[in-house]
Amino acid sequence: MFDKSNVFLGIAPIAWTNDDMPHLGAENTFEQCISEMALAGYTGSEVGCKYPTDTAVLKKALSLRGLQICNRWFSSFLISRPFEETESAFIKELAFLKEMGARVIGVSEQSYSTQGQAVPIFGNRHIMDNREWNELCSGLNRLGRIAKDINMKLTFHHHMGTVVQIAGEIDSMMENTDPELVYLLYDSGHLAYCAEDYLAVLKKYAKRIGHVHLKDIRPGEVKKVREENLSFLDGVRAGAFTVPGSGCVDFDSIFRILSENMYCGWMVVEAEQDPYKANPLEYAIKARKFIREKTGL
Repeated sequence: MFDKSNVFLGIAPIAWTNDDMPHLGAENTFEQCISEMALAGYTGSEVGCKYPTDTAVLKKALSLRGLQICNRWFSSFLISRPFEETESAFIKELAFLKEMGARVIGVSEQSYSTQGQAVPIFGNRHIMDNREWNELCSGLNRLGRIAKDINMKLTFHHHMGTVVQIAGEIDSMMENTDPELVYLLYDSGHLAYCAEDYLAVLKKYAKRIGHVHLKDIRPGEVKKVREENLSFLDGVRAGAFTVPGSGCVDFDSIFRILSENMYCGWMVVEAEQDPYKANPLEYAIKARKFIREKTGL
């Protein structure tokens, strides 16, 4: 289905220690995390809160386990702070990722985000006006140019609780940015979570996807989050997210669409769960077996 020389499989460390709630998995060390990633059969990792910031130290630890860095979350504040503030942090992060051998950076606009707040995740989002849309899209183009100039790709991460969450907002962002400078970080779980047609979004932008997060959801837990007005982090603790094959997302179709459109790059298992309830190694192995059976990777 996929060309193994062009499509690679990684996993995010958020299953071992949650970046937004570090007490979830506080007992899991960096060394345990990356060792279990390798043991489960992955070759790539995104960057977590416990990862060394010294690139030489990080490279050695990863190379011993046959792993490499493929991406890292970057928070932009293009509509609420001076552009130069985001630009400076972006350039620093790009340099780190390039030194680590990554080719993409995952950008999420965090102005007014509710994903980390103790408010209901449904119904409390900031909706951008025309001025803010212009600031976001022009800012992304400027950042994308900086990335392209050093042979990196800016991939935009749509996310629950942020100003770009639903399909229509993804459309606006994609339509008003330069396709040579701004790519989509496609996340199946976040679109399914807010009841969007995640396959339609994938089909529409398949040729412009620069990075993929393979995330599943448990519909019963998401229903509880909606009906009980829970926060995003409450939903994480409740188990709203899970690894591919353990929820309701149609990964057969996702893999088929990506394959038909000759996707090249990383596919990363990302499922923030309470590691006390969902053993990270166990779920990493489950996801790896599922993806191997479905794709041959």
